[in-house]
Amino acid sequence: MAFRMLVAAAHPDDEALGFGGVLAHAAAGGHETYLVTATRGDRGRYFGHPPGHPEHPGRPALAALRERELRASAAALGVREVVVLDHEDQHLDAADTTDVVGRLAGEIRRLRPHVVASFGADGAYGHPDHIAIAQFTTAATVAAADARFATGDPAPPHRVAKLYALAWSAAEWTAYQAAFRKLTFVVDGVVREATPWPDWAITTVVDTRRCWRTVWQAIGCHQSQVAAYQTLKGLTDAEHEALWGTQSFYRVFSLVNGGRRRETDIFEGLGA
Repeated sequence: MAFRMLVAAAHPDDEALGFGGVLAHAAAGGHETYLVTATRGDRGRYFGHPPGHPEHPGRPALAALRERELRASAAALGVREVVVLDHEDQHLDAADTTDVVGRLAGEIRRLRPHVVASFGADGAYGHPDHIAIAQFTTAATVAAADARFATGDPAPPHRVAKLYALAWSAAEWTAYQAAFRKLTFVVDGVVREATPWPDWAITTVVDTRRCWRTVWQAIGCHQSQVAAYQTLKGLTDAEHEALWGTQSFYRVFSLVNGGRRRETDIFEGLGA
């Protein structure tokens, strides 16, 4: 039986670097996958050059480039449809809550996913945009099921069966940061960094080893952003498989299953 999955992300490249394995795995299994990205990432670097650098093309040009990279990456992962909300990059936490939640809830009603996934409350490494999209997505998942919540979309209310948060394990973070760099983000003068989820808190681990080449292809679509791309090209197949071979999640809620037994599939319990 085919199911529908929606990933809500903050920036172009989140879909590949954060959710690529589970998106590719779901699509390969015949399920429908959809992506909502909140920003175009126009405040990012350009091949390592920060905004204002002579070789940086400027925010409008970077936004257009990053959206093209996003859509190419999503196509490689088998995503059926990409929606870009066009909120301000690196200021998503300041966006109007009613607007963001309303638009996300409208997409949930229109696409009618069985499963929704986004970042966890930690934002992976404390990125405010990641934290914001996690909060907005959780609120929208609840709002979409409420007939009293108006979205401006004619689609009827829709109740999502399962909501997941990305939950990196210690092993996954070790492999990831060894390949890239130590991920940190400075917020209000305080350095935030990646903190692995405790193993006991991870509810779901998806084996995505058969899809690592697809994930790597999607990551390659974001060459303007992945400063370590050339280094990654030199990794062995085994090293790539270690990087992209598992995806871990925390099951925020489920209407179809629960308990302590660890899941191996985000669609587990559906259609039973």
